[in-house]
Amino acid sequence: MINFEFYNPTKVIFGRGREMEAGKEIKALGGHKVLVHFGAGNHLQKSGILDRIHQGLTDAGLEYIDLKGVVPNPRLKLVKEGIRLCKEEGVDFLLPVGGGSVIDSAKGIGYGLVNDFELEELLLGKTATDKIAPVGCIPTIAAAGSETSNSMVITIEDGMLKRSYNHDCARPKFAIMNPELTYTLPAYQTASGAADIMMHSMERYFTPSATDTDLIDRMAEGLLVAVREAALTAVKEPDNYEARATLMWAGSLSHNGLTGTGRVSDFASHKMEHELGGMFDVAHGAGLCAIWGSWARYVCSTNPERFAQFGVRVFHVEQRFCDAEYTAQKGIEAWENWCRRIGMPVSLHELGVMPSDAQIEEMADKCVAAGGGQIGFFKTLHKEDIVKIFEMAK
Repeated sequence: MINFEFYNPTKVIFGRGREMEAGKEIKALGGHKVLVHFGAGNHLQKSGILDRIHQGLTDAGLEYIDLKGVVPNPRLKLVKEGIRLCKEEGVDFLLPVGGGSVIDSAKGIGYGLVNDFELEELLLGKTATDKIAPVGCIPTIAAAGSETSNSMVITIEDGMLKRSYNHDCARPKFAIMNPELTYTLPAYQTASGAADIMMHSMERYFTPSATDTDLIDRMAEGLLVAVREAALTAVKEPDNYEARATLMWAGSLSHNGLTGTGRVSDFASHKMEHELGGMFDVAHGAGLCAIWGSWARYVCSTNPERFAQFGVRVFHVEQRFCDAEYTAQKGIEAWENWCRRIGMPVSLHELGVMPSDAQIEEMADKCVAAGGGQIGFFKTLHKEDIVKIFEMAK
């Protein structure tokens, strides 16, 4: 187990009806005027969730303003609008209500509110900061884990570059998680979110670290098995509280850094999907499903024993003790079969995307440019490798 630091200061408030407590939490943290940030649709308004949150803020003696309009793969333009609005209105606390895109958009606003730089500089690695305005959140989708993570992903419209910035200052002050708020999600969004949760632990599970990984392996495997089963239930029984609760809590545990402690993580599939999402605006979890099997087959020979362990412990595939490659391939197939069972694609064609050779070249160029010439740690990938994986994924 390599040296590591683990920091997770987010207060988690979990259970039915807890969204009404947001105002009390913000007031205790010294907030006075709140930006309530949410998506472009009308679900929060129609469901009454937004009214309940507003009432909780009013009851706590807080002022608030709303900013709606966040879309999947959140855009920098709206983030900048939020920064301007917050400065004009004297906002001192940010409360995103929605999925990872909404929370990430609020984090972007938080960075811009207390720093003197253009956000592009942060996203493109030209500057860094450890300052952000305080953020609390009420997730309504179990997926990205942004509610307890240090990460933010924003799409820069100029070139449609999907870029991230990670710093522990961006971990929200609190996350209020009510699984009932996810009941009305369409099955596709539920499944895409579950796949994203799985991938956040899988990106850390496929590690080049060779020794003393068993403790975190076992923790990650337990999480993966629980999500595997909960997703199958939730897509069929959307109001199953226990399945929704498992997915919501697992989303946080999978991406708060816990399953990456003591090891080097990979995240090549995520970097490739960022380019896919930037170019074609696909759902993040679905995009990951469409390319992971091809990545896995391309890199498997680097350490087939790790893939075999994944297959046996997570998907209970047949183990051939003298043939790790066979067991590894069965594990990859089992993952893809699970994706299909919850309605997720396992190829770009199934995703509804057919990139041209030129588009694949462009995505590969952007991918290595963002990664300093290469990506991945389980197996180091260069441009030619990325091109081959995208071609395999067709």
